[in-house]
Order: sequence, then C-alpha cells, then structure tokens
Amino acid sequence: MPEPKVASFPAIRGALKFYQIASIITGVMLLLLVAEMVLKYTPIHLELFAGGSGGPLWFAPVVEGPEGLESTGDGLNLSLFILVAHGWFYVVYLFACFRMWSLMRWPFLRFILLALGGVIPLLSFIMEAIVARDVKSYLATREAADASSRAATDPRTAPEGVR
Repeated sequence: MPEPKVASFPAIRGALKFYQIASIITGVMLLLLVAEMVLKYTPIHLELFAGGSGGPLWFAPVVEGPEGLESTGDGLNLSLFILVAHGWFYVVYLFACFRMWSLMRWPFLRFILLALGGVIPLLSFIMEAIVARDVKSYLATREAADASSRAATDPRTAPEGVR
C-alpha cells in the first residue's frame, strides 16, 4: 500500500487525537453496557433508573412478561440510555476508525480490527494504545527521514569542504 504523504501529517495527528478520545468513550460505554446486560439478563434481573419512586438512583426489578422481560421501574431508564448512547458513540468511533485507517493507508483488515474495538470489551483500550504507539512512531520516523533527505539535497547545509 502507498504510504501517507508528509503533507497529511497534521491531519493524521488530529485524527489520532479524535480516535483516542472516541475509543476511550466507546470503551467505557461498552463496559457500562456489559454491566447493564449482566444485571438485566442474568438471574439478578435489575435495571438502573434515575429519579422516580425509588429516589435519585436506584435499581428496579425486571419481570418476565408476555412480550419478554419488562421493566417495573419509573423515572429515567439509565439502562436504556446506556444502550442508546453506546450505539451512537459506536457510530462516532467507526468514523474515527475509518478516518485513521484511510489517512494512514492501512490494509482493510486493520480497519476491521479497529471496528471490533467497539464491540469486544476492553479491545478499544488495547487498540487505542497500539494505534497511538504505531502512528506516533511512524510519524517521527518519517519526519526524521524527510528532514535528513532535505538536508542532504540542500547545498547550504553541506559541510564546508564539500561545496
């Protein structure tokens, strides 16, 4: 695959920062979603609510109804909020992954691995660390090579006896 152009390095740095933020938010939301699903779909059968009859923050039982599990709580269903928020943050995360992938000109398999970070718990944190390390290392190496090649071709930077 072709390498990124030096002119795109500022955009890559911006995309990396955006990716790092998106991956951390998505990872946290995914962990909250997993906790919510464990509470709701295991024999515990609870959902988290804010406000309502139980107070500012409380758990309400989930009961088996004719259409499946039904909530018995009133107030703001934070479990549902976590589910919807993770879905939207995952869309933002996918955009960040796509932007990082396209600017760095990585193989498509790497994009798939990045995208899985939003659905496999803890993977977004691992991928964020790997991507940040790889991109920063790549940019530093390329910039050093570009600077040395410019210095070698610029006659003003050549040693005194070589001119």
